Amino acid sequence: MNDSTPKQSPQQSWWQRLTGGLKRTSTAIGAAISDLVTRGPLTPERIEEIEDMLIRADLGVDVAARIAAVMAKGRYQDVKESQTILADEIEKILAPVAVPLTIGDGKPFVILVVGVNGSGKTTTIGKLAAKFHDEGRSVMLCAGDTFRAAAIDQLTIWAGRSGASVLARAPGADAAGLAYDALVEAKGEEIDVLLVDTAGRLQNKASLMDELEKMVRVMKKLDPAAPHVVLLVLDATVGQNALSQVEEFRKVAGVTGLVMTKLDGTARGGILVAIAAKHKLPVHFIGVGEGIDDLAAFTAKDFARAIAGLE
Repeated sequence: MNDSTPKQSPQQSWWQRLTGGLKRTSTAIGAAISDLVTRGPLTPERIEEIEDMLIRADLGVDVAARIAAVMAKGRYQDVKESQTILADEIEKILAPVAVPLTIGDGKPFVILVVGVNGSGKTTTIGKLAAKFHDEGRSVMLCAGDTFRAAAIDQLTIWAGRSGASVLARAPGADAAGLAYDALVEAKGEEIDVLLVDTAGRLQNKASLMDELEKMVRVMKKLDPAAPHVVLLVLDATVGQNALSQVEEFRKVAGVTGLVMTKLDGTARGGILVAIAAKHKLPVHFIGVGEGIDDLAAFTAKDFARAIAGLE
């Protein structure tokens, strides 16, 4: 899908949005395996084709080899059986990381949101704010991406849509000082959830990473437990680059969980499986579109079935 794709209808179920969003990935993976199965017995050459195809879909070498080895043992009667085997193997890898995000009792519960430019951080914050507000929680947003005026404006718009309050300053303001002030204000108002945006830092820019580290440090002066959650937002379309992003942001910000966005824009949705296998970090949410309902809690079984092309 691309930017001209019509927005998903809110009447559609999450399963419909998920399978629709993952269509390019399931075509690349599930359909390709089905094609190989229907051509006859899975010879060693065809098993190698399956492994190569899974690697191209960014599942990673180890995961691809594991799945291919399991499929090599099978004698499949039909396409659905092969897709089911594929889904089962993917689910086994994903099940340990499919962890719901739990909001603790302390006020405010601080969620720091990090990631590179274009990953969808600000939009994800807006969607999470709407979700928490709908659950009856009070929410404050901190416009910590002070490098870009557009990011500040975007977050302010999302605050209005989601019923959240927002603390923002002029572009160029000190991000760490803003995060500190937001935490002070949220404590004073007994806000349930404080969502802190950050600039889209490239993981190889040491000075920008230092500033992110400073934001974490100053919040801990007020609340040693803050931030309670550090969410890394990953763009599925970047493929293998997402693996290095996880490594770098874990070192600097102490990432505790992941959100994968833009799964509807890529045939490389298998990268989520590779990340789960390598890093074993909780995956809390996935996004398959721009709509407010297109971000949902991650479930291993649904994702595995959708990626394998099962209805």
